[in-house]
Formats: sequence, structure tokens, C-alpha cells
Amino acid sequence: MTSSQGVDAQTNTPETQAPKKGRLHGVGYWTALALGGLGLLMAINQTFHLKLLGFEPLGNSYLYYLIGIFLAAAFLCFPAWSGARDRISWYDWVLAVLALVSCGYLGYHGLTMINMGWEYMAPTEATVFSGILLVLVLEGVRRCGGWPLLFVSLFFGTYPLYADSMPGFLWGNEYELPELLRAHVIGVESVIGIPMQVVAQLVIGFVVFGAALTITGGGDFFMKFATALMGRSRGGPAKVSVLSSGILGSLSGSVISNILTTGPITIPTMKKTGYPAHYAGAVEACASTGGTLMPPVMGAVAFIMASFLGVAYAEIMIAAFLPALLFYLALLFQVDNYAARRGLEGLPESEIPSLKETLKEGWPYLLSLAMLIYMLLVMRIEAYAPYYASLVLLVVALFKRDYRMNLTRAKAFIMDLTTNVSNLVAILAGIGLVVGGLSYTGVAGAFSRELLLYADGSIPLMLIAGAVTSFVLGMGMTVSACYIFLSILLAPALVNAGLNPLASHLFILYWGMLSYITPPVSLAAITAAGVAGSNATKTGVYAMRLGGILFILPFLFVLNPSLILQGDIERILMSAITAIAAIWLIASAMEGYLYRVGIIGWPLRVLALIAGGLLIYPDAISEMLGVGVIVAIYAGKKLFGSATLPARNH
Repeated sequence: MTSSQGVDAQTNTPETQAPKKGRLHGVGYWTALALGGLGLLMAINQTFHLKLLGFEPLGNSYLYYLIGIFLAAAFLCFPAWSGARDRISWYDWVLAVLALVSCGYLGYHGLTMINMGWEYMAPTEATVFSGILLVLVLEGVRRCGGWPLLFVSLFFGTYPLYADSMPGFLWGNEYELPELLRAHVIGVESVIGIPMQVVAQLVIGFVVFGAALTITGGGDFFMKFATALMGRSRGGPAKVSVLSSGILGSLSGSVISNILTTGPITIPTMKKTGYPAHYAGAVEACASTGGTLMPPVMGAVAFIMASFLGVAYAEIMIAAFLPALLFYLALLFQVDNYAARRGLEGLPESEIPSLKETLKEGWPYLLSLAMLIYMLLVMRIEAYAPYYASLVLLVVALFKRDYRMNLTRAKAFIMDLTTNVSNLVAILAGIGLVVGGLSYTGVAGAFSRELLLYADGSIPLMLIAGAVTSFVLGMGMTVSACYIFLSILLAPALVNAGLNPLASHLFILYWGMLSYITPPVSLAAITAAGVAGSNATKTGVYAMRLGGILFILPFLFVLNPSLILQGDIERILMSAITAIAAIWLIASAMEGYLYRVGIIGWPLRVLALIAGGLLIYPDAISEMLGVGVIVAIYAGKKLFGSATLPARNH
């Protein structure tokens, strides 16, 4: 859930468009720091009902204050254009002040607007401030989400103005401009709708946890831990990359910042032990992308999903666990097969830390992680859990000389929080306009019904259409924006067609994530290529190949809910076993190496691919056929011509 410094100047997204250090200095730096600190204090006050200074605003007032604080910070942290990356201009200050004033006015009148129904009839100044805030929201989403997201927000945000002129199922209720301004800003389904409520109530706490983990040395610990576990095995550096990026990504929820945190360590190490630069970059890109799909934290989108579905976040965590585990197993199988086929060794013994010493030094990180999971799964206190886990990390850091909290680290902690949350607030306030526009016109429900009608009951056709739509939108939007948009338009159609609701929403999320590793966008691959010094397109192609299981997994769990741990235990276990066997065979086919056989030619690779496909399909006969093909492969390896290189032990 963290952001990072920009890698591709042409790609203006929340993951790449973070401020450079040169932009924030002097008064601008201290102002942004003060805004972030105030926002954090307000979030803690609201979450724990502390009533600091006797102050605890109503829900809608709290949201307005938070938007004002972090939208103002966004104008200071994120430049209006590439030429302003190294300075804060006068208009940035003007926009920041307007954000504070307009949201301050709305927050101050929070109770009045509820009691007097300001959404339908309000004083002139309330409508004017609503209009000012909408303009600021659009500028914020442009700076942090890019032009494509601005156009989407603007189109759907203004849709109610001309919805009554649209044909067929696109027809909707018409709004006059003053009505629409009030509906978007004062109503509870747009700017302060579910996405913003989730950020205010849940996500800020997990951003705090991610920042605390970074500032107290958690990244170093998990890197050492992964090296101690995997460093000795063949192709050890690649396995260290997979494991460390998976762990850190699951806790931060950010793809790009994960690459820039672990990549400078893992990628050179992979290159040193024989992995080509493009392959090393692809491994890091895939491993970091998967972290956003791996519990316990995942990303902001997972909390939004829980709110849309009306379920506890723990249910999202449980459902996402096995698919994410399968993805990382597929990566491990592929990098191991690649190393075995080319005779790549592990790290020298001198570079591998002692597992015992690593655990002795880093047990507080594991304790805080265990606490977080326990509070999420057992105690079900999502709002409080990250703060308690962060407190453990910060207290333990007091006793560690290298990571003891001082003024410099405290400022870095708050600034990290400020940029990350302001990024989210700016984007999700803009996405709120999409939600509001579709909700107020009633077009969302009509679109879902129309999609069902055109698909004529064909679930495969609907899934393919949904996958393509998610992928295309994922290229131009953030994952959160893509998911929110399609959860309104597409997910209801999938659910009405008889598919599992949770699996349908995860299906959209997974396909929206694929653009991170798939050309032409492939932000993760481009970032990793920059670290590796490799060709970005070639790195993207290999990342797409390594992450190929992501193209298959969503179809598997949406058709077979036992893979998201729903159903009876026997079927879940059988589905897990066959899925693991399937990805092992597919990885073997893709890399041309099979355990206990060695390097395999195309006949055996094709058979392995067929066997994997048969095991994937949730049908007893198909699974039996898949097992039969495996037996045939091993029984007939001499006939087809097996390894020219003997299989090596792990």
C-alpha cells in the first residue's frame, strides 16, 4: 500500500508518480509533514474514539476533514506536470489552501447537512464549495492517477447531466448541474462513498503498519530470512527474490515500491549467479506483483472488496490465500527448473546468514505479523489490528540501536505515510465520481442485465468478456480504480449468472493486476528492467511467461470455489493437490525440465502441458486422465528421449 519514486516519467500512475526528494524541502516539506501528522492523529483519534481535545467529528465530517488534509498534501507532494517535479509552484499552494477551506466548511456543517437534507437543497455557498471540491478532486486524480483515470472520472461523473439523452440501457435519470454537484459531494455514494470510507476506517492503519515495518528494518530481516531458507538451493538467488518479494509485497500491498525495495539486492545477485538480466528482472516483477494478491494485507482494493461484498476482511484473506500460494509455487517451480536446466548453483556459503541468528534477531517482525494475522482472522478487529502490530514494531525498535526511532526516522515515517495516503485519497475521491455517476443514473444495474442478455447464459463467454475488459481497463487505471469500476458493472452480472460472489470479485481483481506484467504497459516489468539494466520489452515478455499461471488461476477458482477454500474439506484438499500437480507440470513444460527425468524435448513438454491442463479442470474423469498422462510420461521417457543433463538434487 505504499508508493515509490517514479521510474517511467511517461507513466503517470500512483505507483510511479511519487514525489522526488527535491520537490519537498523547506516550507513545503514541513507543511506536508504537518498535514500528514495531523491526518494520522485524526485517524487514530477517530478509530480509537479518544476524543482528543474533546474532538470526535461525525462520520461525514471526519471524511471531509481527511480529504481536505490529504488532498492538500497531494498538491504539495505530486507535481502538476513533469517540469515541476523539483519545485512547489504558487498554484500548488493555492490548490492546497482551497482543499483545506472547502473541506473545512463541509466538515464543519456535517451535522447540519444531514439534518437539513443539503444533498437536495442547500445554501448557495454549500453548492459553490461542492463545485470547488469537485474541481480539486479532478485535478488530484489527474496528478496521481494520470490522464486516462481523469477522463474516466470526468465522463462518468458528468454522465447524469446527459443520461436522459442516451439510448437503450444507457438511459438514466437526469440531474441539473447544481443538483449533481451536491449529489457528488454531499451525498454518501460518491466522493465520500465506500472507497473513501474504507481508506478512512481501515486502509490508513495498514499504511501505518507498512511504514513502521520499513522504518524498523523489517525489509532487511525478511531478505535475510529468505536468503537463509533458499539461498543454498540451485538458483537460490531467484528463489530468494520470489520469497522475499512475496512476503514484503503481502505486507506493503504495493508492486512498484516492492521492486524498488528488494530489486536492487535480488536482481544483481541473480545476475551474478548466471541468470540473464531480463530473466532476473522478470522474476522480481512477477514476485512483487503477486505480493498484492497475497494475504494478510494485500492492498487497499481488498478492503474495498470486503465492503462491497459486505463480508469481514478475514473472508477475503482466507479466499485469496490458496490462489496466491499457487502463483508463488508456480514461480518457484519455474526458477528451479530454469536453474536445473542450465546448471545454475546457489549462493556461496559465506553469503548465507545463519537461520538461527536471523530468527533470533528478527523475531519481533514475525511476532508482529503473527499478531496481525491473529487479530484479523480470530479477533476480527480489522480497524485496530494494524495499529497494535505497528506499536509492537516501534516499541521493539527502541531496543535496537540500528533502528531506534529518532527525529530523522520519525520524519521519514510520517512523510512515507503522507505521500501514500494522499495518493490513495486523491485517486479514490475521483473514483467516487464514477461510483456516484453510475449509481445516480441507475445505469450500472441496466448494464449488468444487458450483459446477461447478450451472453445468453453462457458463463464462459461472460468470463472471457470480463477478463478482457478487466485487462484493458487495468492498462489505463490503477488496480483499485479498475476493480471498483467493474465491481459495479460486471460483478453483478457474473453473480446473477450463478457464479460465486467472492470468486467473481477476485476474478476481476486478478485480471486487473495482469497489466503489471503484460506488455505494452507492464509497469512492474519496466521498473524491474530499469533496476536490472535490461530491455523493458524483453523483460515484459518473460514476466508474462513466468506469470502465466495468473492467466489461468482466475478461471480456475471462479469455476471451482474449493480453490478459494469454500466447500467441504475433502474437495478443498483434492482441488489443492491437483492444482499443485498441474502447475508443476505446466512449469516443467514451459522451462523444458522435469524432475527425475531431466531436460525434456518438445514431445514430453507437450504431454506435460496436456497433463497439467487435464488436472486443472475440476472434473474427476479429467483428473484421472491427467494422472494417466503423468504415468505415461515417466514410463515412456526413454521412448521420447529424456534428459541430456541428469536431474540434480535440490
